[in-house]
Amino acid sequence: MLIVLFLGLTVAPLDGTTILRFLTGGILVIIGLTFFLLGVDIGILPIGERCGAALTSRRNLPLLLTAAFFIGFMITIAEPDVQVLADQVRGINPAVSKWGLIFMIAAGVGFFVSLGILRTVLSIPLRLVLIISYILIFILALVTPRDFQGIAFDSGGATTGPMTVPFIMALGVGVAAVRAKSSKDCRDNSSSDESFGLTGIASAGPVFAVCIYGIILANMGTDSAASAGQEGTLVHQAEGLGIFLTELPAVIKEVSSALLPLIIMAAFFQFTLIKMPPFQVIRMVRGLILSFIGLVTFLSGAKGGFMPAGTKLGEVLGSLAISGDKTLLLLNAAGQIEKSMLIPGIVQIVLLLLTGCIFGAVVVCAEPAVWVLTDQVESISGGTIKRKVMIIALSTGVAIAIGISMARVLFRFSLWYVLIPGYIIALLLTFVCPKLFTGIAFDSGGVASGPMTSTFILSFSLGASSASGGNPAVDAFGVIALVAMTPLIAIQILGIFFKIKTREAK
Repeated sequence: MLIVLFLGLTVAPLDGTTILRFLTGGILVIIGLTFFLLGVDIGILPIGERCGAALTSRRNLPLLLTAAFFIGFMITIAEPDVQVLADQVRGINPAVSKWGLIFMIAAGVGFFVSLGILRTVLSIPLRLVLIISYILIFILALVTPRDFQGIAFDSGGATTGPMTVPFIMALGVGVAAVRAKSSKDCRDNSSSDESFGLTGIASAGPVFAVCIYGIILANMGTDSAASAGQEGTLVHQAEGLGIFLTELPAVIKEVSSALLPLIIMAAFFQFTLIKMPPFQVIRMVRGLILSFIGLVTFLSGAKGGFMPAGTKLGEVLGSLAISGDKTLLLLNAAGQIEKSMLIPGIVQIVLLLLTGCIFGAVVVCAEPAVWVLTDQVESISGGTIKRKVMIIALSTGVAIAIGISMARVLFRFSLWYVLIPGYIIALLLTFVCPKLFTGIAFDSGGVASGPMTSTFILSFSLGASSASGGNPAVDAFGVIALVAMTPLIAIQILGIFFKIKTREAK
């Protein structure tokens, strides 16, 4: 909030209404995040853990995999981040069906959640599943229409949001705990090693599914050319702070649809499988109510204040950066390097890149799922892996990701130049990184790209791309994909240092 306020009053002037909306939205985000995290802790995580443990204890693999697909599919349909992404894609490319895109993403998540559960039950190495999955994804992506490539990889990050992550992670923890308990030759830390990675595997599903969706649209002859312009940036017509009241009905509808599948599944499993005592049911209901209040407040603040401010700020900084780029090109063409013009030109370009890095470093701390993940990591590792260290590693990775994304918006180089080397490095690190950290790393990639990235950062990128005269479908989309990729490398490097430090201590 302080960074945006500083920029809005100095180098990237914003009007008073936009600043007021942003500050009000920030307060709502803080309040909403507090209630949401409390509700997740007492209401949502126990459901996932009990469902996973109960399904695994039945020792019926077809039932477990079917239930995993159903859970992944239903939760993804209701995930607020997916709704936001689908709306933004629809605004850029009217040829895309919002619900067609959502159903494809949900099917991808459901299938890969089942695959992740199967991996845990059969003790298949996480590394093997990830390598095969991403090889197939990149082969498929190469024949996917260019306008869908960035959207496909973004969908993988946007899917793992504040509702999906807690439930999928808890489901994985429950399955791993029962498997480890029933294994006679299991080691003490085997449960921890297998507890993470399910979210990372689930994140690959939407990429695979959206690539197929893009190919289907192309073969059907649908014009998937992006309608670049202001349609891609969500324009709010309400006056002043009335924007929050305007957004409230839609947000309540989104959050209600997000919680309804959870409530239905919890009720079904309560009567058929887990059968919790009354006091635990009451506690679960309290948690769901707190989650509802928190998520409504959080998303109202994000949509009413963060998205408009992000778009406007991106437009202003994008205009400055493209102006600086043109100045340097003109000086170079004329063969003149005048210091009085050269320095301002460079400064204008660096300003956009530096702002992106700073936003990346701080925005990840505002992601609800990041706090859920780091809390579970610290708990399962017995305090060995500190939350602060995880946050620093994630912030560093995401800062680099947003900086690269701003460079893409400005210089318009291909997303493949970053994604392919990045994933090669991430997959190679799995051979030297401890298993626990590999699972955590691929889970972190999904949770780092949550509602704040899908709202503020994507809006910021869309605004910058629009102002610089680029194609938002190609240049702006892909930012969530990069945010989801860099933690894979950062956390695994952290794991290697942790491994070395542990050896030295022994």
